[in-house]
Amino acid sequence: MDVNAAVAAAAAIAGVLTGVIAMLAFRWSERDQKRPTRTSLHTDPVLPPGVDTVLSVLRSSAVVLDEADAVVKASSAAYALGLVRGGKLAVEPMLQMARDTRRDGEIRQVELDLPRRGTGRGEALAVSARVAPLGSRLVLLLVEDLTEARRIEAVRRDFVANVSHELKTPVGALSLLSEAVMDASDDPEAVERFAGRMQIEATRLTNLVQELIDLSRVQNDDPLEDAEPVRVDELVAEAIDRCRHQAGTKQITMAAGGTADLHVWGNRGQLAAALGNLVENAVNYSPARTRVGIAGRRVSAPGGDMIELAVTDQGIGISDKDKERIFERFYRVDPARSRATGGTGLGLAIVKHVAASHGGEVTVWSSEGQGSTFTLRLPEAGAARDRATDHPSDLEDEDGRPDGTTTVSSPYEPLPAPEVLP
Repeated sequence: MDVNAAVAAAAAIAGVLTGVIAMLAFRWSERDQKRPTRTSLHTDPVLPPGVDTVLSVLRSSAVVLDEADAVVKASSAAYALGLVRGGKLAVEPMLQMARDTRRDGEIRQVELDLPRRGTGRGEALAVSARVAPLGSRLVLLLVEDLTEARRIEAVRRDFVANVSHELKTPVGALSLLSEAVMDASDDPEAVERFAGRMQIEATRLTNLVQELIDLSRVQNDDPLEDAEPVRVDELVAEAIDRCRHQAGTKQITMAAGGTADLHVWGNRGQLAAALGNLVENAVNYSPARTRVGIAGRRVSAPGGDMIELAVTDQGIGISDKDKERIFERFYRVDPARSRATGGTGLGLAIVKHVAASHGGEVTVWSSEGQGSTFTLRLPEAGAARDRATDHPSDLEDEDGRPDGTTTVSSPYEPLPAPEVLP
C-alpha cells in the first residue's frame, strides 16, 4: 500500500507541475505575441481614422511619410512609378518638398519629369506632385501621372498645326490664282489655264475637308451600332469603281481575286472608305502600265475566323523607316508626289482607325522598288455567310467577280516588278 500511495502521490505532483508549466508557457506565448516586433512597428497603421480608406480609392499615387521621412503608407501605384524603394521615398525633389511642408505646414505642388524604370532610352514620366500636412506628424504626397495627357496634348497640337498648314496651301493658291485671273482678264488662254488650276486646288481643299470629317467620324462614332453583314465582293467593286478613272489615265490594270462569297461585319460606309483609300493609294503610287491586285480570303484566328483584304501594287515601295510612320496623320512618304496626286496624308490614318474600331488591324509589306501589299484584317460575319443567296450580285458577272476586272492568281504575294517602260 505504501508503494502504491507513493506512486499516486508522485503522479499527482507530476500532473500539477505539468499544468503549471503549461500555464506559464501559455502566458509567456501571449505576452510574446503582444510584444511589438520590428516588422509590426513598420506595418502597424498610425494613420488617422478613415485616411487609409480614402487613400485606397484615390486614382493618384499616394505616399504618407512620418517625421523621420519613413514611408508609413504607400499605394501600389506609387511602387509601380518607382516613387518608393526600400521603405523610403526615392525622389529627392519630392522628399525635400515633404520636409519643407512638415516645417511650415504650407501645401506645395510641382511638375517633374522622372526617368522611366526599366528603359535605357531616356524616356521620362511627366508627373504632378502635391504635398500637404496630414495631422501634426505626418505628410501626405499625391502624385498624378501626366504622361498620357501630355502625349495626347502634343498629338492634338501637332494635328491643329498640320491642319492649318494643309488648309493654308490650297487657300493661298486659290487666292493667288484668282488675282492672276483678274490680271489676265483680256487673255482667254491664261484665264482658262488659271481656272483649271483653281479647280485642282478647290478639289484638293474639298478632299481635305472631307477626309478630316471622315477621320473625326471614325474616331468618335461606334461603327458597331450600325453594323451589318457586308459583302466583300461589293466593297472590292466599289473601291475599283472609285479609282477607275485614275487607273485608266495611267493604263493601270486593276485585278480582283481570292475567295468568293466572303462577308465581314461592320459599318458599310466606313469599310468602303477604308478599302477605297488603300486602292486609291496603290493606283496613285504605281507607275503607268502596271497592275493593282485586290483580293480577300478567310484565315483562322483564336477569336474566330477573320477576313483578309489584300491590296498589292507594283509601285515605288516604302522604306523601313517610313513604314513605322505611314499610318500617322498627314505623314507622307513622298511629299512632292503627294502634292502631284492630291493626297492629304489622312487616308491611311482613316484605314487604321476603321480597322481598330471594327476589331481588326491593318499591316503592310513593302520593299523599295518592288511595290507594297497592304492587308486589312476584319472579323468575319459568320451568320451572314449562311444567309447569303446563291445568285450573283448585280455588281458581279457570271464568274462571281466584280465586273470589268481580271483575276489575280496569288494576291497575297508581291506582284512581279514592272517592266521598264519605253
